[in-house]
Amino acid sequence: MMTNPTGRLTQGQFSFLPDLTDDEIRAQIQYGLDRGYAWSVEYTDDPHPRNTYWEMHGLPMFDLQDAAGVMTELQQCRAAFPGHYIRMMAFDSTRGVESITMSFIVHRPANEPGFGLVRQETSGRTLRYTVRGYGADRPEGERHARAG
Repeated sequence: MMTNPTGRLTQGQFSFLPDLTDDEIRAQIQYGLDRGYAWSVEYTDDPHPRNTYWEMHGLPMFDLQDAAGVMTELQQCRAAFPGHYIRMMAFDSTRGVESITMSFIVHRPANEPGFGLVRQETSGRTLRYTVRGYGADRPEGERHARAG
């Protein structure tokens, strides 16, 4: 049974939908700003499911009220890291805790090699499983290069 019919990385909201257009991204950002969320732009070339701490592009944008400023930061990140995954993160500080309220991928590398499940047999009948990215053997910055 196939659980991911898209064959693409699925993290955050909108994962199974087609890529959002810039207008759709702008609308989601404005939705968050209207609720008082602060946005940040993050990127990585190692999107392993347990890699929750991606690199931050710039500082969190706590004082913005217009989506145009956040979109400018996103465009700068896309230009600087065209072969990386880029996601938007919205923080809600209304309860006195910086908690993630929204998270979604807004840019993907052209080639997404995916992940494999590695099985290891240990003592007795114990089996251990590890998720390993197919691109993890390549150095940083080359993980999503097209095979040629």
